[in-house]
Amino acid sequence: MPKINLLPKQISELIAAGEVVERPASVVKELAENSIDALSKHITVEIQHGGITYIRITDDGCGISYSDVPCAFLRHATSKISTADDLDSISTLGFRGEALAASSSVSKIELFTKTSGEQFGTHYIIEGGNEVVYEENGCPDGTTIIVRDLFYNTPARMKFLKKDVSEGNAVSAVIERMALSHPEISFKLIRDGKQTLSTSGDGKLDSAIYSVLGREFSSSLIPLNGESDRIKVTGYVCKPVFCRQSRAGQFIFLNGRLVNSKTVMAAVEQAYKNSAMIGKFPAFLINVEMPFDTVDVNVHPAKTEVRFSDEKRIFEAVHYAVKNALSVGDTRPVIDVSANLKKTFFEHMDVKQYRQQAVSTDALDTKTVAEKVYENVIENPLTVLRQDTTPLFTKKVDVNISVCDDIPEPKQVVENEYKPTEEVKFIGEAFSTYIVAEKGNSIFLIDKHAAHERMLFNKLKSEEKAQTQVLLTPVTVRMSANEYDAVIKNGQLLEKAGFEVDDFGNGTVVVRAVPSVLGDADIELCLTEVASSLLEKGSVEIEMLERLYHTVACKAAIKAGYITSKTELLELAKKVLSNDDIMYCPHGRPVAFEIKKYDLEKQFGRIQ
Repeated sequence: MPKINLLPKQISELIAAGEVVERPASVVKELAENSIDALSKHITVEIQHGGITYIRITDDGCGISYSDVPCAFLRHATSKISTADDLDSISTLGFRGEALAASSSVSKIELFTKTSGEQFGTHYIIEGGNEVVYEENGCPDGTTIIVRDLFYNTPARMKFLKKDVSEGNAVSAVIERMALSHPEISFKLIRDGKQTLSTSGDGKLDSAIYSVLGREFSSSLIPLNGESDRIKVTGYVCKPVFCRQSRAGQFIFLNGRLVNSKTVMAAVEQAYKNSAMIGKFPAFLINVEMPFDTVDVNVHPAKTEVRFSDEKRIFEAVHYAVKNALSVGDTRPVIDVSANLKKTFFEHMDVKQYRQQAVSTDALDTKTVAEKVYENVIENPLTVLRQDTTPLFTKKVDVNISVCDDIPEPKQVVENEYKPTEEVKFIGEAFSTYIVAEKGNSIFLIDKHAAHERMLFNKLKSEEKAQTQVLLTPVTVRMSANEYDAVIKNGQLLEKAGFEVDDFGNGTVVVRAVPSVLGDADIELCLTEVASSLLEKGSVEIEMLERLYHTVACKAAIKAGYITSKTELLELAKKVLSNDDIMYCPHGRPVAFEIKKYDLEKQFGRIQ
């Protein structure tokens, strides 16, 4: 058996460094967290070559006293805990005392630091864990730490680093998340001499979101604010129509610490059920504040995983906070008719410019003028109709332009201008699928299937037990083994949803009654899909019941392409536009889009 040797301190620290120091981003994270814990108001991070050759972090925090500096670079040397009991209520981001020791063992570190109570600051250099310089120095209050040549003494680790751009992006991600979790701190990031991030530090989360994630992201968000049972949930969630293809836009903060939490994530996504499109994920920034003694952050080296003392309380607090935010802040999506439309020469002109254009053509041949007008009318009839074209027609033109016979006088247009009303007016139906309706100063395009499906879904959910319709002739349905088993096991659930199903044996069931909303829908197909929904993951009864309602509503709703009477369509439009609960179908697709009169009038040149 090989002899067991106690590793020298230098080697053991190199191994321990791997717990927190994997790449430049992990160094930045640990050191910037120290700056936050030092109550800094301004933190500047500068990196070169992705942070591999150079990292500098400057803050205006409390600093480290001269006598404590060498101790700060020892393993498990920390000012944040002193007893085992302190681990039960950790309120700081760092607490293990590993960041400086781990970083200094695999790099060359230079430190300048000063506390407000000291006359002089401290200059300290440590390379590969060995002290090189320790002296007094003139420097401002706060701390500046410079990390050079990361992994210079561990080339094996160096080869696992990615390209400079990738490592730099990872550092950016760390600082961006810190800026989002601490809007009260002004963060700056400088990459290879260029400032790429700057936040105001004004304490407003929306300011930090705008600076970090941009205008488009911030404009899609709804404020979130809820509190229950000593758990406070704040932040922002996106409107369902802005859900994304991935979870990349999800940020969870616990007492100001960025964490990964499946509990919080599941609670948010469950709140979006039947509002977000299937296969898409909500974007959100959520900060959960709770007593420090009810959460354990000491379960992962990088401190990104946490353990709650009561997962159910967290789930419910987040779930209901998000539900309330969506019910208050979500609105119908609006179509921007001005986007991506090419404008012709005539569409850019107002009435005055149009007249000037006409006058400037007086020197041209009369027939040429007429031909030009005729060509423009044929190609852009609405463009000509929206302008006062009188000057063009004061000349005698021997050309018949019948399309312009009904051009109204500008005065008449103003007199007959639309007066806003809140009555829903049926305009028509497009493609036997989309209702076109007018209400107030907007036109609405309504997907009749999605709208009817949502209405039926809401009706089923509101009833204690779905209304049933007994079949004159029972229907037998042959199913797969899994589907058959799911139906037999969930008889009571099916009964609550409006089905009466008996076991006929050998993979066959008999359907004797169905939800009354199904009408003449294909019962065999419907029950098969119901069985499939029962097989989906989710053991909570209310979730399984919602899936049943979803399937029934989808099968019972008016289908796209079906011929529907004007009266039915008008009634459907009235219900949709008078009820804010009918904004998304159970699949999460929008029920209606709004086109504002203002946007249309801009397109037609009535307003500038």
